[in-house]
Amino acid sequence: MPIVARLNVTPVKSTRLHHPDQIRLEAYGAVGNREFFFVDGDGKRFPGLSKEPLLPVVADHDPASEHLTIRLPDGTVAQGSSAALGDALTVDFYGRPAETHIVEGPWNEAVSRYVGTEVRLARADRPGDGNDERPVTIVSLASVEELSRRGGRDEPVDARRFRMTIELDGCAPHEEDTWAGRRARIGEALLLVEDPVPRCVVTTLDPDTGVRDFPTLKVIKDYRGVTPDGELPFGVYASVVEPGTVRVGDRLELLP
Repeated sequence: MPIVARLNVTPVKSTRLHHPDQIRLEAYGAVGNREFFFVDGDGKRFPGLSKEPLLPVVADHDPASEHLTIRLPDGTVAQGSSAALGDALTVDFYGRPAETHIVEGPWNEAVSRYVGTEVRLARADRPGDGNDERPVTIVSLASVEELSRRGGRDEPVDARRFRMTIELDGCAPHEEDTWAGRRARIGEALLLVEDPVPRCVVTTLDPDTGVRDFPTLKVIKDYRGVTPDGELPFGVYASVVEPGTVRVGDRLELLP
């Protein structure tokens, strides 16, 4: 039976993932996940390999005190109030407009200096607007192991490169693909499993260093092919039917 092996969230999109023992899923996704994200000097979301330098950045947010801390690989620590909102900004998320505000603080100068170009931290006005397509993503570790084997790796690649909300153990490779359209109970939450997740170039990067170290997209294409839309599927999306807490070790039960 599928069991939750790891949970992945981060308060600032594209920064290093945290792995809590439990998360709270609401209709919009995991509480506190991807509440913030960086935009470039033109107010646009970072695409593809532009995110490479952000992957090793560590972000911590205390929602009770509204205190945000961002640690850069060079040792710089930028911290301050996450409630210090500035200019309003509408950001395009895959064709969906997300209303946000720039968060004023030392991170804007520090991260701009670190990545070598102007960036600003934005905060979504509405919880969940920092998600890409759907509130929750799921992948099985068996699928990651199969991908690694197909790519000639003796050891599985780090599943964190896929940045999925929920990683599952106890599955057959790509078993999660067969659940499309079905409801799944995980802990206290009830999910509806949906379409496969289309993968991008970020999955080719080591999640700790941001260095490209595995031809993820080529391997997926070689053994899984592409969708009619020309996308490379790996893992699945899910929506939240009933909110609730999900914990590491919870079982996934498919319902009729």
